[in-house]
Amino acid sequence: MESASAQAPSGGATSPDAQMSRRVLKKIDRAIIPLAFIMYMLNFSDKVILSSAAVFGLRDDNNLQGQQYSWVASIFYFGYLVWAYPTTRLITILPTAKYLAANTFFWGTVVALTAACTNFGGLMTVRALLGVAEATITPALMFLTSTWYTRDEMPTRLGIWFAGNSIGGLTSSLLAFGLGHIEDNVGAWRWMYIFLGVSTFLYGIPVLLLLPDSISKARFLTPDERRIAAERVVVAGTGSTENTHWNYKQFIECLIDPKTWFVFGVELLTQIPNGATQNFSNIVVKSFGFSSLHSTLINIPYSILTASIIAGTGWLAGRFNKLNCLLIIAVIIPCVVGSSIMYQRDSVPHGVQLFAYFLMAPGPAAMPLNMALVQSNYRGVTKKMTITALLFLAYCAGNIAGPQFFDSTEAPKYPTAFRTIMICYALAMSLALGHRFYLQWLNAKRVREEGFEGSASMAGALTAKGSQDGETQTDVDATIAAVEIRPEDYEDVTDWNTLGFRYRL
Repeated sequence: MESASAQAPSGGATSPDAQMSRRVLKKIDRAIIPLAFIMYMLNFSDKVILSSAAVFGLRDDNNLQGQQYSWVASIFYFGYLVWAYPTTRLITILPTAKYLAANTFFWGTVVALTAACTNFGGLMTVRALLGVAEATITPALMFLTSTWYTRDEMPTRLGIWFAGNSIGGLTSSLLAFGLGHIEDNVGAWRWMYIFLGVSTFLYGIPVLLLLPDSISKARFLTPDERRIAAERVVVAGTGSTENTHWNYKQFIECLIDPKTWFVFGVELLTQIPNGATQNFSNIVVKSFGFSSLHSTLINIPYSILTASIIAGTGWLAGRFNKLNCLLIIAVIIPCVVGSSIMYQRDSVPHGVQLFAYFLMAPGPAAMPLNMALVQSNYRGVTKKMTITALLFLAYCAGNIAGPQFFDSTEAPKYPTAFRTIMICYALAMSLALGHRFYLQWLNAKRVREEGFEGSASMAGALTAKGSQDGETQTDVDATIAAVEIRPEDYEDVTDWNTLGFRYRL
């Protein structure tokens, strides 16, 4: 919005439009979040099952030598890297839900085909194709979240569906434990991939039938409810995503925006540890003296802890405008401690090593918090999708590099890997703090130039009583009921060009 102003009601009865807005939000949650959660659960299960498969015969059956297993882990992210930018453009050009469904069918097929691999070359091929398939999932879910929700609602919803990531780790551990008892000519690790591949393929059917491409095509909403849903994201979201086109100026603006490179740096530095631990988790746990079956069970409480932290920090980031960067630092601190203990594991008993391993459980929560800053602090469809592509370029680079620090000659203790994890997380904390200071300075600068406070909850110049920057979330539903939306408010403009836009910290 270029300019507008409204004063939300400060008390009294809730208006009918505000009540309808809240009902619409509940219907959106019921329709979108479960589908996104299950998709992300499958997404992570299909990735981390490699770690379980490794201790159930995958390395032996494919005759992997030296660093070949590390390359099997890394090649996934080369495929992801190649497709990350093209898919962010296709997400905005094609019907989003149908594109996501088609991608799910392809993705499930590739996972199932992994069971047919008998050598290093075959594994490298299917893992690269799996990276291509999964490159669409997170950007598409981020796009859908920004399409349907307000700035205050995005971090919480993102945290909920991203927690499916860790629940996927839990389900893959249970699956590995159950199928790990199979002793036949097929092999337990192959049954893992067959089961997950078929499940993923079949999940494409409800995605195709139930997920709407956009607000205007949502069959679960009435025409009046679709109008309310569209007004919500215009008033308090990051703008309408319908009927927009690629904009070269927004692309350049994203590249020269300093906050882009804070986001990129934090992502890169937190994903190097992620790539390292994700693919070697069962191998590391087994080195504590556990059997292959028990190593899968150890990761169940680890996954539950991670999922709880992701969902909890997502709720806090949505509830308070000034906590996001601080929460990134908070989830990283235990990881620095845990990795430093693992680096010196020769001098501590196995019980302390296991405790140190669990201290690294909060680390994955840094990524959804970083993603929430992208969703909340970027406006303009091309600008938002460009930073999304850059975010996942950093994600790929980090996850490609991570497994390479697990040098096979250092097994089973891998001191180089844990020293690298410790350094990367410490640097990421510094960047998150720098990002927060920059956003504070930017908000203060815009207040001086524009002459009013603005709000980190609303989409722009709309201000409401109690919505000043730094306070808790605004009563969006009341504000929507009070404001009159103009046609120009639906225009595709960036955060730089939106009067009153304030950044979440």
